[in-house]
Amino acid sequence: MNAPGTATPACVVNCAVYDRAGQRRDISLDAISDALSVDDGSFVWVGLYEPEDALLDKLQEEFGLHDLAVEDAQNAHQRPKIEAYGNSLFIAVHTAQKIDDHVRFGETHLFAGPRFLVTVRHGASLSYASVRQRLEREPEILAYGPSVALHAVLDFVVDNYQPIVSDFEEELDALEQDVFAEAYKRGTIKRLYELRKELTRMRLAVAPMQDILSQLMRTPALNFPEEVKPYFRDVLDHAARVGDTIDTLREMVSAAMNVNLSLVTVAQGEIVKKLAGWAGLLAAPTLIASWYGMNFEHMPELHGRHSYFVLIGLVILFCLLLHRYLRKVRWL
Repeated sequence: MNAPGTATPACVVNCAVYDRAGQRRDISLDAISDALSVDDGSFVWVGLYEPEDALLDKLQEEFGLHDLAVEDAQNAHQRPKIEAYGNSLFIAVHTAQKIDDHVRFGETHLFAGPRFLVTVRHGASLSYASVRQRLEREPEILAYGPSVALHAVLDFVVDNYQPIVSDFEEELDALEQDVFAEAYKRGTIKRLYELRKELTRMRLAVAPMQDILSQLMRTPALNFPEEVKPYFRDVLDHAARVGDTIDTLREMVSAAMNVNLSLVTVAQGEIVKKLAGWAGLLAAPTLIASWYGMNFEHMPELHGRHSYFVLIGLVILFCLLLHRYLRKVRWL
């Protein structure tokens, strides 16, 4: 625990040491180096949320972290990656969270060593308190060391991708119904574009996770126990499935956008055809009437007694025949 009069910074969510049997004991930040100096099979797990640079400098001193790794953790805009520094690793992953019907992205930076794990959360990211609590209920698992805690955190991050992707699938199904609706909705194509953009950002978060997990299982830095490696392969399989689903959804969204554009073009073509058909019907009597508006003197039909009615009948007959033809070719 902290020394009297020493307050734990608010950004320190968790700071504990787990002994060889997996039992937890809370310690202060100053006691970290003392806990690590005793080779008793224990490991330290520290959880932070948006810490100040001074606190990261303190952890660098306690854990002996590399300067470049600490510098990356101080900048909350890292690409997903894994870097080895001697017998420790620095891992940056992107987290995702659904807030107000939009996906918000955050980052988690992890420092992992043979006897410690430090998680640093930035932005939209769920707390890892539930992960710790679940592991603490099974201390025999924690006895395997920090690799188990590292697996649990990465598994939690990947599992949080799945509900978001499932929501995307449901939303796409609803949007497809709107695409094939008779009435054109401008909001449909707008939401399809936004959905594709969010899927692209999700892909940028998920795709590198597969590379990170693949490298993680091959790195000799942490010397994973053989009993733990299958669990990392399971997380890799989950990440691969989520990535495949995202790629499929992106293709389906693109197809839906193209179909929507095609249907709008076809609908516009049908409208133009109808307008052209009605214009043709109006053109026939207009043309005939224009002949009689030229005031010619020698027009033999002007002297016929029934010429006027005959002409009207012929115009009506012609329009009826033209209307029938246009309906037959589906221009009306």
